[in-house]
Amino acid sequence: MAEHPSTLAHQFDDVEQQHEASNLGMWVFLITEIMFFGGVFTLFTVYVSAYPEAFAQGSGHLDLALGTVNTAVLLGSSFTMAMAVRSAQTGRRNGQVVYLLLTMFLGLVFLGIKAVEYLHKFEQHLVPGPNFSFASPLAKNVQLFFSFYFAMTGLHALHMIVGVGILAVLLVQAWRGRYTADYCTPVEVSGLYWHFVDIVWIFLFPFLYLVARHAT
Repeated sequence: MAEHPSTLAHQFDDVEQQHEASNLGMWVFLITEIMFFGGVFTLFTVYVSAYPEAFAQGSGHLDLALGTVNTAVLLGSSFTMAMAVRSAQTGRRNGQVVYLLLTMFLGLVFLGIKAVEYLHKFEQHLVPGPNFSFASPLAKNVQLFFSFYFAMTGLHALHMIVGVGILAVLLVQAWRGRYTADYCTPVEVSGLYWHFVDIVWIFLFPFLYLVARHAT
């Protein structure tokens, strides 16, 4: 009887079958995420059309410079994640470790910048709720814009935090030499998740910081 590889789960016949099942599972999960975020973006678009002036006023209070920097940070993290996957596929342990570390670092930089943005909104009383304050006759609808802003960016940040946690697990395993050219499926499917989260931001940034700002 052939020896069962330690990297092969008992329910699979071979590593290739396991790889295909893992990829399919991740793509099914990402499709559900696309449907979820697609619904949120559609709802946001409806309200932008209904209250263009109020949403333009709200978007005008977002920090475009920080949003742009965060976009560049995430694009950089997509590159380092792709390099981590490539390093795993070619069995380069040091490359995996370095690029996973860089991806985690850039993810944490993104979250740090987003935390600074949130802090500014708290200081300016732009957080929806009883303490919300905005000097405009359209304050009620501006508050609606910030409800979307915190909900959409908060959900994205939550996905980023999960992603960083996944990368931390991958980093430990990569350091131990678990991923080789013959077995690197966890790194590959995690890369798909990370790229998806980055793509969500690529849509969030123009919707919140640019389109809404020029809705009128």
